[in-house]
This record gives sequence, structure tokens and C-alpha cells, in this order.
Amino acid sequence: MILFPAIDLKAGACVRLLKGEMDSATVYNADPGVQAVAFRDAGCAWIHVVDLDGAFAGRSVNGNAVKAILSAGVPIQLGGGIRDMASIEAWLGRGAARVILGTAALRDPELVRIACRAFPGQIAVGIDARSGMVAAEGWAETSTVGALDLARRFEDCGVAGIIFTDIDRDGALGGVNVEATAALAEAITTPVIASGGVSSSADLLALRDRAASGIAGVICGRSLYDGRLDLAEGLRILADERAQTGAKIQADRRAEALGC
Repeated sequence: MILFPAIDLKAGACVRLLKGEMDSATVYNADPGVQAVAFRDAGCAWIHVVDLDGAFAGRSVNGNAVKAILSAGVPIQLGGGIRDMASIEAWLGRGAARVILGTAALRDPELVRIACRAFPGQIAVGIDARSGMVAAEGWAETSTVGALDLARRFEDCGVAGIIFTDIDRDGALGGVNVEATAALAEAITTPVIASGGVSSSADLLALRDRAASGIAGVICGRSLYDGRLDLAEGLRILADERAQTGAKIQADRRAEALGC
């Protein structure tokens, strides 16, 4: 199971929001590139990056900050304002290992399918849910589409992962929604990455113990910056044999579903 430390970008700085509210931003590092190097040196294999301004603007806004993060040499999955093939091609061409389609996945599901064919293994879908319903436009709008319904639309197109965020828990340090995440993961064959509310090592232990459901990773943000979660300890927990066994079970399940 992969631990993805989060770098959320607002006005060029590394910030964290509370329940997705832009006016609740707390700045943790004015230099996202330096933050990326710190995560790299701590042993992180991936970094989760979101252009918050881009999510609201519908286009990339913090491009220079993303480039600084890329210079650290750690694979990143990037979301926020990526809503057309030109943007997907541009960021993958600049070195992003994976792009995340959120609002685009809700509004234009065919784009996800086309992108998956063009860039196998490099397209993830971000499903941000408020009370079970998918939110879009930087979480400013809540749709009438359920999280599971949206995830099922992409079961057959080769999405690398579903990033499931419980908005009501994001940045609140109230604990990750293990049950909702595991239920989603069990209902689909696409790997699920948990996000929102991770507050301590206990949350990572709970997710690790449900790895066989299809939970492939977890995104950690405020808890790392506030020091409530020790990054080295978190990496050790998710490298545990139980997490690896769960990862093999879910890989076998997906291969069977795809007829491999």
C-alpha cells in the first residue's frame, strides 16, 4: 500500500484546506519544491499534488510550483484544472507520472476513456464526495451522481486508480472514512486510494487491515504537516506484509475481472 504525501497548491504555496474551503487555507511551506525534496528524502515513492486554484479556474494555475515539485525527481500524480486532452498531454509530457481527472470525469466521461487509451496506466479518476454524492468545480458544486455510480462508469477503460475523498473529513483530522472507502473498493475492480481525514497512525493501520478490499494507497496531508503522523512510521505501517498481501489479492481480483 502506497502512502502519498499531499502537496496542495494555492497562490504558489503549499497549503491545506479545511473541508475544501478555500478561505480556510493554512500555509505550511512557501516553497513546494523544497517540500517535495523533503518527502523524497524521507523515502516517499509518490507525491500527490493538487492545483487548488486550477480546480476552481478550470485550467492549470500553479504551473511553476508544479514544475518545482517535478524537479525533486519523485513520481507525482497531479490534479486540479486538468479537463482536456491538451492539458493531459502537456503535464504527462512535462514529467507527471499520472494525471487525475475529477470534474472532467463527471462532466465528460468519454475524455477519461480516450485518455486511458492514449496513456495506459497514467490516468486516475478523482471522486470527491459530500454525503456520498460527487462534488465538482473545486468542490464548489455537489452533483446528483453517487460516488459508486461514477466509479462504475470507468471499470472497463483501464483507469489506474480511483482517488476517493470524503470532503466532510478532509483536513479535519477526524479520522479517515474507512468503511465508505472499503465499501467502494469492494464494489469495483479498480484500485482505490483513500483520502480525507487521516489523523494518526491508527487510521493507516485501519486502512492497511482492509487492503484486501482493494484499497491501494492513502493520501496524507495536514496530519503530516502538523506532526500528528510521523512520516517514517506511516511508511513502515503501509510496507507491512499484511498490506502487501492485500495488494496481491486486489491485483489478482482485477486481473480476473479483466480476463487476464
